[in-house]
Amino acid sequence: MRRLVFALGVLSLCLPLSVASAKKAPPDATIKLSSGSVAAGIGVSWGSGTLTFHGKSYPISVTGLDVGSAGASKITASGSVYHLKSIEDFDGNYTAAAAGATVGGGGGALAMKNQNGVVVKLVSTTRGLKFTLGASGVKMEVKK
Repeated sequence: MRRLVFALGVLSLCLPLSVASAKKAPPDATIKLSSGSVAAGIGVSWGSGTLTFHGKSYPISVTGLDVGSAGASKITASGSVYHLKSIEDFDGNYTAAAAGATVGGGGGALAMKNQNGVVVKLVSTTRGLKFTLGASGVKMEVKK
């Protein structure tokens, strides 16, 4: 019993350190998304973007990420990609890895993770946008 209590105590002391160090890790890649117009109440399913990994840019397709904003005509988002070891790991279905947040000026933020453990953190660069995931998440893949 003492060993269990000791082990749990050591684990509880180490966990905040591992979380803190994970936040400071540089991203493995960066991502930029853009899309056209949005009608009130309908949203847009993203169509294109660019993934920059190891100094090379890859065109990507994105479906299932909706943005709620009335009358927006040009929507852009950018972010960081973590735990990407090879370009093939990027393709997949992403689900929410953390709750969305509002950033300065009312923009949106979203963190999502795919089946390969790749984490994408996005922030809208247009004011007043809120990201929502489609019913089955977001599908992102490098265009072949």
